[in-house]
Amino acid sequence: MKTSHVALCAILVLLMAEAQVTMAVTCNPTQLSPCVNAFTSNSKPSKLCCSRINEQKPCLCQYLKDPRFARFVNSPNARNVAKTCGTPYPKC
Repeated sequence: MKTSHVALCAILVLLMAEAQVTMAVTCNPTQLSPCVNAFTSNSKPSKLCCSRINEQKPCLCQYLKDPRFARFVNSPNARNVAKTCGTPYPKC
């Protein structure tokens, strides 16, 4: 019975390691391209936009610090998009 417990623990460790690898986010602002209309107008964000914002959430502070993207991510519309998508606006 001890052998089965060891095997079960080993499997759980491997599964948890795999889950952490798949949770890593590659910061790529082009992933937010489905949100451009919502960022630049009062249009409602699409489900894809919300999904991408949630995926890129760990990267938003990086985007805010980059002048190429800050004007989109720091706009009043972007705050509305974040609120609509249920993603807290980052506090960097």
